[in-house]
Amino acid sequence: MSRRGSDSTTTPDPAADVRAHSPERLLLASGRGDESAFEALLDHFAPLVFGVALRVCDDRSLADEVAQEAFLDVWRTAARYDQARGSAQAWIVTIAHRRAVDRVRAEQSRSQREGLSRVLLPMVEFDEVTDEVEAREERERLRGCLGALTRIQRESIHLAFFDGLTHTQISARLRVPLGTAKARLREGLGKLKVCMGVGAGA
Repeated sequence: MSRRGSDSTTTPDPAADVRAHSPERLLLASGRGDESAFEALLDHFAPLVFGVALRVCDDRSLADEVAQEAFLDVWRTAARYDQARGSAQAWIVTIAHRRAVDRVRAEQSRSQREGLSRVLLPMVEFDEVTDEVEAREERERLRGCLGALTRIQRESIHLAFFDGLTHTQISARLRVPLGTAKARLREGLGKLKVCMGVGAGA
């Protein structure tokens, strides 16, 4: 009787049962819409995903955002996971790494565009009283300065700051060595600053 009484007080813990499953089973269950399986997956891989994001982004706040976005991607695409093609950890880490790289590229592109704005439009103060004639003259001056650059310098600036390409992508697009692409971009910006009369004291 005492054994029966003690058995009657034991209640199963479904959450514990879920957490006991392998990551692969948890990911497959998540793909079927099992939220408890996904929560267990998140608990298991959260430190790893954040670590991957932090190594790529080198910024804790940004890494935290990337980790959240990565897990959202995992939840959305879990049904595509194929256990025969690799472990759940490798699949999730790949998603996290890709998301982190995309974010870093986006941040770099944004910074480059802001930097170019400061170089190309140094005399525009975005004030309501900006004179249209002066703005038109400034654009003509810029066009002339760009025209004085070599083709590779001009194209490098356009690809970097208006298309948001990385140095490696610029190198491939222009079919020049990576070092050449970097050098032409630096040279082009330097000449542009001098021509526009900006940063002479920098």
